[in-house]
Amino acid sequence: MDKYICIDIGGTCIKHGIIDSEARFLSHSQIPTNAAEGGPGIIRRVKGIIDDYINNETCAGVAISTAGMVDSKRGVITFSSELIPNYTGTDWKKIIYDAYHLPCSVENDVNCAGLAEVISGAGNNYNLCLCLTIGTGIGGCFLINKQIYHGATQNAMEIGYIKMRNSTFQDISSTSALIRRIASRKMKKAEEIDGKEIIDLALSGDLICIEEIDRMIDGLAEGIANICYVLNPQVIILGGGIMQEEEYFSPRLSERIKKYLLPELSENLNVVFAKHKNRAGMLGAFYHFQETSKIFL
Repeated sequence: MDKYICIDIGGTCIKHGIIDSEARFLSHSQIPTNAAEGGPGIIRRVKGIIDDYINNETCAGVAISTAGMVDSKRGVITFSSELIPNYTGTDWKKIIYDAYHLPCSVENDVNCAGLAEVISGAGNNYNLCLCLTIGTGIGGCFLINKQIYHGATQNAMEIGYIKMRNSTFQDISSTSALIRRIASRKMKKAEEIDGKEIIDLALSGDLICIEEIDRMIDGLAEGIANICYVLNPQVIILGGGIMQEEEYFSPRLSERIKKYLLPELSENLNVVFAKHKNRAGMLGAFYHFQETSKIFL
């Protein structure tokens, strides 16, 4: 049975693992991204991961999920924010083939997460799926009949940049925005607070955390409603670290979405939470490799 090296490059960590041809994880781990070192540093880390695997396994290909705008046909990073400097222009397909003579597929990390959810996760019973990842920013993808909608220049669904309230969607409602606001009000450094702690404090009655989460949820609901007026999806799949707190967010967000959506849309919209969590990027990269390589029919 063939085995595939699957790598998910994020701003904080690089997750990696071996997946077999039946989409089963045989191993998985992660290392720090050290994003400040930029694209060349990430290339070194990815090559180190692959070197370790191919010394012990015979692998049929490399599947990459990555932050940044991606030309998935060419396997090239077309744009990366200042979070990962000198990453724009990275040609993963060429880098991997030149070094290992292995086929390589590359796709945006949010697209990969969405693909994992519609094929074997929370969205597998729907044909029109909007997937949002709430984290450092807000990423989105739209899937039609389990196919990623890429747009004219393969940059569709960069929804974090939607203009809202004299700001942007992600500057209002991302996890990092929530942390910044709470840190400022508590006169702490943002590095001293994380999403899980914020939820715990809110559940214990911390008014600052309750107020700021409510502000985040209201912004999320408004942004989601605006997207739904354009795309009219059957389901919204919510992922990202803080969205693992489904019990907290589900009733609050569903109720707030109704405030911004006409009943005809809200009554026919399902809001669900991602199933694959931290493995979604790797698994989606594997599914994308399957599709682009045409190995499996």
